[in-house]
Amino acid sequence: MNSITIGQYYPADSLIHRMDPRVKITGAFLLLIGAFLIESVPGLIFSLLFLGVITALSKVPFRHMIRSLRGIVVILAIAVIFNIFMVPGNAILTMGALTVTDAGLIKAGYMFFRLTYIVAGTSLMTYTTTPVRLTEGLERIFAPLSLIKVPVREIAMIMSIALRFIPVLGEEAQKIKTAQMSRGADFESGNILVRAKSMVPVLVPLFVSAFRRADELSLAMESRCYDPSAKRGSMKPLRFGLRDGLAFLCLGAYMGIMVTIRVLI
Repeated sequence: MNSITIGQYYPADSLIHRMDPRVKITGAFLLLIGAFLIESVPGLIFSLLFLGVITALSKVPFRHMIRSLRGIVVILAIAVIFNIFMVPGNAILTMGALTVTDAGLIKAGYMFFRLTYIVAGTSLMTYTTTPVRLTEGLERIFAPLSLIKVPVREIAMIMSIALRFIPVLGEEAQKIKTAQMSRGADFESGNILVRAKSMVPVLVPLFVSAFRRADELSLAMESRCYDPSAKRGSMKPLRFGLRDGLAFLCLGAYMGIMVTIRVLI
């Protein structure tokens, strides 16, 4: 549970931290698109260098980026295994009914890189943006939808609360698991089904805790007369500056290069 990093903020004084959240949200979306444009070694190298430069500018420690990948180890393993054995090609190794192909290994490698690239880029956005600023950015980006009666503010608030509670519930689950282990619970031995069944004593109190926190939050918001439809100001209003414009140009250049590599190579 400690590997959950989505919604966590790493305080630092960096160029990426000071950027407008709208730029970082757009950048994370473009990194997601760019990940699926990677089909060659030059594209892989360029995207890796681009993400490395952004990470260096953010001053987020490398160990934090590695932690963000620990939570998807199972998903990575499943994706890699399926690609290795399910993609047709020249057989390299045969194990009964399963065959490892050269195309499968290449496809699995690209899939592994795409998933890690997406998670690292998304985690970098949440590491460098507070939940409040992230909510403001989402609200500004989707503001045009309010013209067709879409409750943009309510949706942005819900997303912000959800992101904020992911690490909180992760810590709560770890505390419950530790308490259960101190009472003799075993979460490590047995097959997958046995381990899944052993998690029931953790999930039940975790759900109870989640509902309790939700009730406390709703009471706190109600006692403060919170009205999501009312117009609100901001202590630090978003301002789109020169560095944000340059960042958009860099993102545009990144997408242009990625598309060019995909088309020509």
